[in-house]
Amino acid sequence: MWKFSIALMVAALFAFKADKPAYLLYDSHFKPVKYERMINELSEADIVFFGEQHNNPICHWLELQVTKDLYTNKKEKLILGAEMFETDNQTVISEYLDGIITAKQLETEAKVWQNYQTDYKPLVDFAQKNHLNFIATNIPRRYASIVSKGGLEALAKLSEEAKKNIAPLPIDVDLTLPGYAEMMKMGGMHSAGSTISAENITKAQAIKDATMASFILKNWVSGKTFLHYNGSYHSNNFEGIVWYLKKQNPALKIVTINSVEADDITQPNTKDKGSASFIVAIPSDMTKSY
Repeated sequence: MWKFSIALMVAALFAFKADKPAYLLYDSHFKPVKYERMINELSEADIVFFGEQHNNPICHWLELQVTKDLYTNKKEKLILGAEMFETDNQTVISEYLDGIITAKQLETEAKVWQNYQTDYKPLVDFAQKNHLNFIATNIPRRYASIVSKGGLEALAKLSEEAKKNIAPLPIDVDLTLPGYAEMMKMGGMHSAGSTISAENITKAQAIKDATMASFILKNWVSGKTFLHYNGSYHSNNFEGIVWYLKKQNPALKIVTINSVEADDITQPNTKDKGSASFIVAIPSDMTKSY
């Protein structure tokens, strides 16, 4: 009887996997890669894109770890920037970094996201503590809304002062790029009694990408690494922001990170293969931050 009980206990032990990693790291070909190797490669880049899932806590924890480790390698040669801040909020952010205003004033006057406190404040505070620039790169949302309703030509009505907060006009949009083409397939939408076309929705995405690229380039300095935090769809498959950067400066060394979710992170979805220089696979049942 006791032999049978021991056998049951052994079987129960082997019924569960001993390790439960919160993430696994791969290269673009889905070959496992060590974190240290990724940091070394990021340190040699001109521009790094950390493509996150906005509500995934592992992404935000890793963003902070990558920032800290890049700073160890680069020190003052590191620049930070984010989709989560709009260009017309740069003055407020800079005043906070310089210690002129308080954290509360920053959160009140800048259009911070709902998960700012838990997910992005640690990055901004790290920049302040270590005297790093933190660049607001995204187009003010009111201007993206104008494009979604009236197309890119509607931006011509803006004042010259307002245009300083967006990419230089006119901008090229290639709607045949796979990411944009996929958006086009989703069709239009109805809002406040009017129809917004799929083409204008996609162009609103493009003006975001173009503006982020423009402000990254304005603030990047040769010899430094610009680490940019954004939703993964803005840099996946080296499209979006990356496409606009390459149009302006093909010589840039750009390294991207894509965050994906998978039921089994030892076998990520093959559709994500090649989507970035490095791929972070996170369990699909990971707790969401909102």
